[in-house]
Amino acid sequence: MPRLLRALAIALALFPALALAASEYPTHPVTMVVPFPPGGVADITARPLAEALGRHLGQTVVVENKAGAGGGLGMQYVSRARPDGYTVLLALSSISIIPEADKVLGRDPMFQLSQLVPIARFTADPTVLAVRADSPYKSVADLLAAAKKSPGSIPFGSSGNYGTMHVPMEMLSQAAGVKLLHVPFTGAGPAVVALLGGQVDALATGPSTVTGHVRAGRIRVLATWGEAGRHPAFPDVPTLKELGYDVQFSQWTGLFVPAGTPEPVIARLREAAHQAVEDATFKGSLAKVETPIQYLDQPQFRTFWDADARKLAAVVKRIGKVD
Repeated sequence: MPRLLRALAIALALFPALALAASEYPTHPVTMVVPFPPGGVADITARPLAEALGRHLGQTVVVENKAGAGGGLGMQYVSRARPDGYTVLLALSSISIIPEADKVLGRDPMFQLSQLVPIARFTADPTVLAVRADSPYKSVADLLAAAKKSPGSIPFGSSGNYGTMHVPMEMLSQAAGVKLLHVPFTGAGPAVVALLGGQVDALATGPSTVTGHVRAGRIRVLATWGEAGRHPAFPDVPTLKELGYDVQFSQWTGLFVPAGTPEPVIARLREAAHQAVEDATFKGSLAKVETPIQYLDQPQFRTFWDADARKLAAVVKRIGKVD
């Protein structure tokens, strides 16, 4: 009991200092962890976002890519980081998939969703089905017909097992009754390079990672996983739902902090996030890759995330164990 009392006394003594530190946040640079290699949706959003947040926080926000395990390594790192607001996470919707995938694979989850607190959502683009411009597949029907004729022979790239590029392709495969060959990479950037180089024949990815290649005539988009109509960057491209496949998937980007982060720090980050989406430079950067801002503040983002996590957990269970 005396030891417990001493610990309580120390905690109470430190509380004013901790509260003061939170109220003065930030006093030094913030690290934004992107759990994927450069070149993917998360990285494309994170870099202009970090600059905008830095302007409004009054401190530099440094982007640090921590790739691996389909984003799991970087997410795990932040979930275990000191909850002081100086280590934040820019995640994709795969944050909801990874813990469920770990369960399906019979291993301890790398992290739990309860270990991370949402701050704000910035984008929510549907994935697009992309092939090379010189591909023999001119339509979704062409691709699926070839897959039915030769099951498991058409390779598609992804950012890793159960990632945001793998799951939508599995959803389409199940809906169409075909089998494709999954080839995982460490992120969207390497997967797009593999598509361009002919190592894979197709992939599902965020529009921002291929828009430049589409303009340059190197990549063709066959369809999108959109739910609320066609993507504004690809008005002539049908949704899979239009084509008779009831599958929808969005790669959203959101900012998170470790659970236990003080409320004044969370409030400061929410304020900076709101200012960032109104920042002309940030808006211009996303406009260049034709990615619309779809901002949600913490309460709305929490509601959205909870519902999305339930939906994706059910999808992962349907996919089951993969090699």
